[in-house]
Amino acid sequence: MSETLGKINHSQIEDFLKQRCGKQRDEVRIGPDFGVDVSIVDLHGGKAMALTSDPLSLIPSLGLEESAWLSVHLMANDMATTGFAPMFGQFVLNLPAQLSKNDFEIYWNYIHQFCKDIGVSITGGHTGFIEGQNSTIAGGGTFITIAQKDEILVSKYAKPGDAILETKTSALSSAAILAMSFPETVKNKIGKEFYYFASASFYETSSLKDALVAVQQENSGVTAMHDVTEGGVLGAIYELAIASGNGAEIFNQKLPIGEVQSAICHLFSLDPRYCIGAGSMIITCKKEKVSEIISRLEMNHIPCTEVGMITEKSKGIKLIENDKANNLMYFNEDPYWKAFFNAHKNGWK
Repeated sequence: MSETLGKINHSQIEDFLKQRCGKQRDEVRIGPDFGVDVSIVDLHGGKAMALTSDPLSLIPSLGLEESAWLSVHLMANDMATTGFAPMFGQFVLNLPAQLSKNDFEIYWNYIHQFCKDIGVSITGGHTGFIEGQNSTIAGGGTFITIAQKDEILVSKYAKPGDAILETKTSALSSAAILAMSFPETVKNKIGKEFYYFASASFYETSSLKDALVAVQQENSGVTAMHDVTEGGVLGAIYELAIASGNGAEIFNQKLPIGEVQSAICHLFSLDPRYCIGAGSMIITCKKEKVSEIISRLEMNHIPCTEVGMITEKSKGIKLIENDKANNLMYFNEDPYWKAFFNAHKNGWK
């Protein structure tokens, strides 16, 4: 039994899982690895297939529509890091036995609609109802896309000298979900305005458009992308640096943290730099392309900030605060989960 909540840690991937991945096939160009969002399998004719999997959300306190949105878009965010939208989807549903037929149909209708909206064809999976299923995770899914193999990006491709960009704001999804899950507490403690702004930001938790706009020009200069999930923006940059075999310099004062996200994180005793931030995308790019990419994103109403640079591995992964560089801390457990469950335990509404 794992002692921590969240994703498996780096050493378990390196020392155990990577050595035990079934038959080795030459076609698997990018397999499972720390900080890598997608796997890449080479096909004939210069094409490749990208695959990514994630849990499916079913969070009663959030709502059926919102749960379906997270189920679809958290997978789509991973695929977006390739520079392409997902094309096909497989869904495995392990639903609570007490979920009514009506609620299941509402939930699935939203899954269908959100997939249709981004061009995903649902190709199969499994649906079952399970006694004792009380988790907010109701199964898992896989998104697949096929594209020219020399055009598919992965987080391994970042290079020393690349600039690091972050779209939107840190802690975007954490703040939105906490506000929507504990509305009375948020309204009473920090005000209705913060509650409404945080709730409204929920549907900004897709970073698919961020990625597609960033790469839409030929020779865009984008070298790699990594979406911000568990571990927050600092965790995402750390993972991208490790995946690409590099170091990084991150300027703390440049990290974008919105007033709403800051207030809600403070209420739940969270550091917004380190908690789940789905909807933000970390983008590395050639230095000379920074202003062009930022302008293109901002023309599409997506804020984007330069927050650091990729360096040689020997320089380490550094967070620079008040002109002082310290080794960036990486936490295997995202503090969001503890904050969420503590709020529940303390009777926050």
